[in-house]
Amino acid sequence: MAFRVVCISRVTAAGGEAIGHAVSERLGFRYVDDEVITLAAETAGIDPTLVENAEHEPGLFARLMESLVVPPRTPEHLIARRPANAYYDDTVPPPMPVARDELRRLIQGAILEIARRGEAVIVAHAASFALARHPDVLRVCVTASNDVRVGRLWVPNKLVSEDDYARAIADSDRERQRYLARFYDVNQELPTHYDLVLNTDRIRVDQGVAAIVAAATA
Repeated sequence: MAFRVVCISRVTAAGGEAIGHAVSERLGFRYVDDEVITLAAETAGIDPTLVENAEHEPGLFARLMESLVVPPRTPEHLIARRPANAYYDDTVPPPMPVARDELRRLIQGAILEIARRGEAVIVAHAASFALARHPDVLRVCVTASNDVRVGRLWVPNKLVSEDDYARAIADSDRERQRYLARFYDVNQELPTHYDLVLNTDRIRVDQGVAAIVAAATA
């Protein structure tokens, strides 16, 4: 196989997660998203919430989604529990201050370790940039127009207005650009940062999956 790892970058409501899951099934690779945060936290022996907060600044989209689907946090949610086979004790102490730059290095290190193991579809976390120099990594961007993305969020869930979703998507896009600038000094994301760009305004999930699998196995 030409590529051992597929990285899928995506904008909100473009369908990148659905495509990523389907590609992982077709290739027999594991699907990786939250594992990046978990591995980075285990490496340093810290609460995964610290790592997650370093990666994402809470924006309008996150707040909007949390208000719709996330239950209130209880005291037992504030201390993470590790599985029995973790590297560290199963009780995580209260969060300790960790330099933001160090947290970013932990995230990048986790991405590199997952890529080293191979046979993974890594969704989000700007993995395409972390692994830009790796020849066995296929970098994919899944995108769509603003109107289509707003419709995908609003039509099945009309608890908030289209305008609210439009503002949330715009906020998510700005946060994404700030992320790339903070982590990788990328001030303008370009199609040439990727090997394959899919516009899901026109390309269905199954068509996008077929294109990625064909490129990964050529």
